[in-house]
Amino acid sequence: MQQQQQQQRRKGSATRTWLVISESGKSHVEEVGKHSIMRRTGLPARDLRILDPVLFYPSTVLGRERAIVVNLEHIKAIITASEVLVLNSMDPSVIPFVRELECRVATAAAAAAAATAIKNGSSGEMAVVAKGDGPKVLPFEFKALEVCLESACRRLENETSTLEQEAYPALDELTSKISTLNLQRVRHIKSRLVALYGRVQKVRDELENLLDDDMDMAEMYLTDKLAHQLEDNDSRNDVVDGDSKSDDESDDDLKTNKSSSGNVTGFKPNIEELEMLLEAYFAQIEGTMNKLSTMREYVDDTEDYINIMLDDKQNQLLQMGVLLSTANLFINAGIVVVGLFGMNIQIELFDASPAQFWETTGGTIVGCLIMYLIAIFFGKKGGLLG
Repeated sequence: MQQQQQQQRRKGSATRTWLVISESGKSHVEEVGKHSIMRRTGLPARDLRILDPVLFYPSTVLGRERAIVVNLEHIKAIITASEVLVLNSMDPSVIPFVRELECRVATAAAAAAAATAIKNGSSGEMAVVAKGDGPKVLPFEFKALEVCLESACRRLENETSTLEQEAYPALDELTSKISTLNLQRVRHIKSRLVALYGRVQKVRDELENLLDDDMDMAEMYLTDKLAHQLEDNDSRNDVVDGDSKSDDESDDDLKTNKSSSGNVTGFKPNIEELEMLLEAYFAQIEGTMNKLSTMREYVDDTEDYINIMLDDKQNQLLQMGVLLSTANLFINAGIVVVGLFGMNIQIELFDASPAQFWETTGGTIVGCLIMYLIAIFFGKKGGLLG
C-alpha cells in the first residue's frame, strides 16, 4: 500500500495542467504527465525541461520531428500539426495570448471550412476559385507560431514604451538637479533597462539563428512532413502490393523497388513562407532593440554628464580646500608672531605708547594678508587654482 501511494505521489508530482487548443479553435484543460506528453508529441525529456516554469531557460524556439517547442518570455507551449499545448494558461500574462490564439485558430478554421464549401459547389464556382490567386493559407503550426511571436514581441515592445516614458523625464530631471532621490530613480531605471535589453537580445538572437539555419526552419513544417509521410507510406504500400502480385519478378527487381521507395523519404520544403514570417517579427524585435539601444546611449551620456559635473564640483571643493589651507597657514603665522610678543621678556616695545602697539598689530595682519595674496597669485599662475 505504501509503495502504491508513493508511486501515485510521484505520478501526481509529474502531472501538469495543460490547455489544449485544437485546430478548430476549441480548447479544454488536461492533466497530463511528462511521459504522456513525450509519447503524444514525440519530444525528448530535455526539450520538455525547457518549458519547466521552475527552471530558467533563455528564449528558445525548437523545431522537432512532430512538434515545435516555444519558450518565449511568458509563453511556454508545444505546437503540433493539429493542436497547441499551453503551460500555465491561468497566468494573467498568458490569458490574453490564449484568447488571441483561440480567436485566430477559430477564424482560420472557419475560413478553411468556407473555402472547402466553395470548392465543393458548382463547376462554375470552382472555375472562379481556380482562376483566383488568393493568398496562400498558412498551416496550423505557423498560425500558432505567429501568435506566439506576436504576443512575445508585443509584450517586449509595451515594456520598452513604458520604460521610455519613465526614463527620459527622470534622466532630464537628474541633469537639472542632482539629488539622492533622482539618483536612486535613475539607478532603478538602468537596472530595468539592462534586464529588458538582455531579454530582447535573447529573442532577437533566437530568431536570427532560425533564419540562418534552413534545416531548423524545414523541421517546423509539421503539416507538410505529416502529409509527406502519408504519401510515402502509401507509395510503399503500393510497391509492396505490386511486388506480392507479380510472381515472376526476380530478386534483383525487388531490391530495386525497395531502394527506390526508400529514396522517397527525402523532405525538402520551400521555407520561403516561414522565412518571411520570421523576418517580419525579426524586424519588429530589431526595432524594439534599437529603441533600447538609443535609451541606453542616452543613459550613458547622462552618466558622463553627471560625472563631469561631479568632477567639476570636486575640483571646486579642492580649490576651496587649498584656499582655506593657505589662509589657515598665514593665520597661524600671525599667531606665531603674537606668541613671540606674548613671551614674558622685557623689551622696549612693552614700555612704548599705544600707537606702537597698533602699528605692530596692523603690520602683522597686513603682512599675513600680503603673503596670502602672493600665494594665491603663484597658485593661479602655476595652474593649481582656477
